[in-house]
Amino acid sequence: MNSFSHSQDPFKGTFGSLENLADTISEVLHCPVTIEDANHRLLAYSTHEDSTDPARIATIIGRRVPEKVINSLWRDGVIPRLQASDEPLRVSSISKVGLGDRVAVSIRKNEEVLGYIWALEVDRHIADEELGLLKKAAQSAKNQLLQHYTGSRRKQESLQEFFWKLLTGHMNSEETILDSLRDLGIMPSSPVSVLIFQFPQEIDAAFEKNISYITSVNQSVKAQLTATDENQMILLVTSSRKEDLRGILEEFIRSFTQQMAERFGVKGITAGFGGVYNAYQLTEKSFKEAQQVIKIKDRFSEGVEDLFGYESLGIYQFLDVIHEQQRASRYRNPSLAKLQEYDRLHKTDLYQTLDTYLSAGSNAHQTAAVLHIHLNTLTYRLKRIAEIGQIDYKNTNQKTMLYLDLQIQRLFY
Repeated sequence: MNSFSHSQDPFKGTFGSLENLADTISEVLHCPVTIEDANHRLLAYSTHEDSTDPARIATIIGRRVPEKVINSLWRDGVIPRLQASDEPLRVSSISKVGLGDRVAVSIRKNEEVLGYIWALEVDRHIADEELGLLKKAAQSAKNQLLQHYTGSRRKQESLQEFFWKLLTGHMNSEETILDSLRDLGIMPSSPVSVLIFQFPQEIDAAFEKNISYITSVNQSVKAQLTATDENQMILLVTSSRKEDLRGILEEFIRSFTQQMAERFGVKGITAGFGGVYNAYQLTEKSFKEAQQVIKIKDRFSEGVEDLFGYESLGIYQFLDVIHEQQRASRYRNPSLAKLQEYDRLHKTDLYQTLDTYLSAGSNAHQTAAVLHIHLNTLTYRLKRIAEIGQIDYKNTNQKTMLYLDLQIQRLFY
């Protein structure tokens, strides 16, 4: 039996470190203890090693809670309940992820969650009257975590300033960049790419924490640097696995958007990443390419939903170059000009019909379905379009140019 009553506080005073506090909690409750930050990164764990479970072992080895464990805790409603209350919570075992019975409590400053304390019930059940002791331990941990976050915020400000220099091309020497990364405590790793998440609302401090939470707990990619710009979160990412970074990023984007919707109710996210490069001095190039992906996805509502990487854009990569040449020569597609003039005079939609038809790969049935018209109606319209615009649907060169000009019109005008 413990020698401490519920009314006593064995956690008063200073402990010097979170490790000492974890050991004290373990001694008081006679069970293994871990302390994590708000993003489930391991900060300290007790030296009580008589008993444990696979989830705790994996957390200590990886210095963070495994992603599959976090996802299970979300699905079972554990993390939402911890975030909503400062009361200790009993967590039943989840055998499929190696999680044994434990009691958890959030470490809070007012409504802000700073971290969590987890006490394992492997060999010993923590009695209800002892739960108050765990709550007192969370109060004791608060001040040390506040100091931890104060230092982290200062470091983050330095990292963001450095990142903006990379994004804007103000650091051109690879050697200087690598030295700066090491000075900031970041181990250089390649390849890297710039990833942009664009949200339907501006990013405030609370919203940024939710974004950072999802990016931190996902363990397939590593965000080396991050910055916010109005409604965009910009990340310099590298892979945590040896697989191709492009495929991993596409997988990460789908997972991120799904989890933001499920956990925080955020929908309508647009995402894109630039080229994948082995040199940090190409960060600006990757950033501009990621911006181009976002621009294309903003302008085109159809056909680009699953395009995330710059290298997957195909012809969309070169529309701005073609547009510049056309603008310099004052080019205008004569067929499209005739259709637009005819639509203006006769209140018809032949221009839009042609755009939809070519975007559908000249598939008449798909075009009719999109336009909600009968196939015979579409056939008549296509015939009139050919007559008015002097268009030969069998002429691949003419059709390709029409398609490009239609996309340029949509993108730039």
